[in-house]
Amino acid sequence: MNFEIVFVLFVLAGMIAALIWDKMRPGMVLFTVVVLFLCVGILTPKETLEGFSNKGMITVAMLFLVSEGVRQSGMLALLFKRLLPKGKTTVAKSQIRLLPVLAGMSAFLNNTPMVVIFAPIIKRWAESVRLPSAKFLIPLTFAVSLGGVCTLIGTSTNLVVNGMIMEAGYEGLSMFEIAKIGVPVAIAGILFLVLFSNKLLPDSSVNSPDNSIVEDPKEGLHIIEAVLGPRFPGINKKLGEFNFTRHYGAIVKEVKTGGQYVTTNLDDVVLSEGDTLVLWADDSFITTWGDSRVFLTLANGKEEEPPISNKKRWLALILFVFMITGATLGELPAFKEAWPELKLDMFFFVCITMVIMAWARMFPARKYTKYISWDILITIACAFAISKAIENSGLAAVAAKFIIDMSATTGVHTLLAMTFLITVLFSQLITNNAAAALSFPVALSVAGQLGVNPMPFFMVTCVAASTSFCTPICYQTNMIVQGLGGYSFMDFVKIGLPLTILVFLTTIFLVPIIWPF
Repeated sequence: MNFEIVFVLFVLAGMIAALIWDKMRPGMVLFTVVVLFLCVGILTPKETLEGFSNKGMITVAMLFLVSEGVRQSGMLALLFKRLLPKGKTTVAKSQIRLLPVLAGMSAFLNNTPMVVIFAPIIKRWAESVRLPSAKFLIPLTFAVSLGGVCTLIGTSTNLVVNGMIMEAGYEGLSMFEIAKIGVPVAIAGILFLVLFSNKLLPDSSVNSPDNSIVEDPKEGLHIIEAVLGPRFPGINKKLGEFNFTRHYGAIVKEVKTGGQYVTTNLDDVVLSEGDTLVLWADDSFITTWGDSRVFLTLANGKEEEPPISNKKRWLALILFVFMITGATLGELPAFKEAWPELKLDMFFFVCITMVIMAWARMFPARKYTKYISWDILITIACAFAISKAIENSGLAAVAAKFIIDMSATTGVHTLLAMTFLITVLFSQLITNNAAAALSFPVALSVAGQLGVNPMPFFMVTCVAASTSFCTPICYQTNMIVQGLGGYSFMDFVKIGLPLTILVFLTTIFLVPIIWPF
């Protein structure tokens, strides 16, 4: 091994450790890695910056704003509330009704806003029909993740992999190309959740106190649950050091962290992203902080009906359909021939949709930057550079040769399976986009050295990078529902591991049939 390969290996090991340690935001960790590669000459300044101008990364930024416009229109919440079963029902019947719709919505919308919107609604509804909310919140986030695999824009990871495919000189994916494997995987996953989640998930969390909504002796205060977001200023600080009451005018009653409920010695609790605080607060708390990125979601046990006009709801729906239909039709040969000077792809239509939403005040245009997750964008941009560094150093070729030699007697299907397993392992430990960045150049090199069609390896990388089911820390939506549902770490393992195995088997069986080697 030469110096560059050893250096890249050493730095990537440090990156994985830093992401698991979680003392710094992923974007900054990956940017540090990119700077180190730049300093030793593995990346040129041009290669370092290419990810920041990548069409996929900019598309993700625009989709954040489109998702926010749809969210603030109230359209999703209104449709979903009408879908919820009324009166007596069962867990399985309710899941059959809800999970396919959730997966379908998430194929076109950002996963995190969907979980932020629907998790409190589902929790209130489950309590109203006397069903345990713990039976629904993990299936909610898993269904959303499964739906995200069904289209090019369903998750940022698909757009990242698509950008890497085009940078490698291949034709990019169409809107529904990945649906050929994404839809079967989603169907299999949803069937598994309906059949087994009731048995595998707890009726209620362990160590759970009585959280029934009651009035505080202090007049006008009531219970609010607040899930901490990455922008919460007290992350990694003790609650006593941060002084939550002084900052937000609310009193912390309990802290839900790691599936445990802490009700004593609260000042000694170290706060982490995804923790849920149970607060005594007045009616102004949600009004003040409900639109803030400090908290991922807020729930007070009441139905919140913001005064939104039907015109905005219909406009949101029309614009959303326009974006999806336009991007789909723009890929047809007839449209490409009619307007050869225009690239009528998702980037084109999402930009138009976002601008119309801004001028129609679908979201506050003066505050548009707050609705974009800049850390995710920086992570994506750096992922392109890290992938390039793995290729430039020769590490991708060496790793591919090692994998091929290891599986010399078992054939290309085993290599495809190993690609999935390596990628899914990374996705449990680090961000999905970082997992794709590490796996893609190796997958590309494996296909190149074998002289086979690389598309099966690309598809496996997309699916595996989005298979974040086994731990609560591997995906933001998992952390959101962990606090609200009071889940333990092992609750995710018990249902997430068999679901991951099912996705693995489905993917490895179908991908070579759909995209032959």
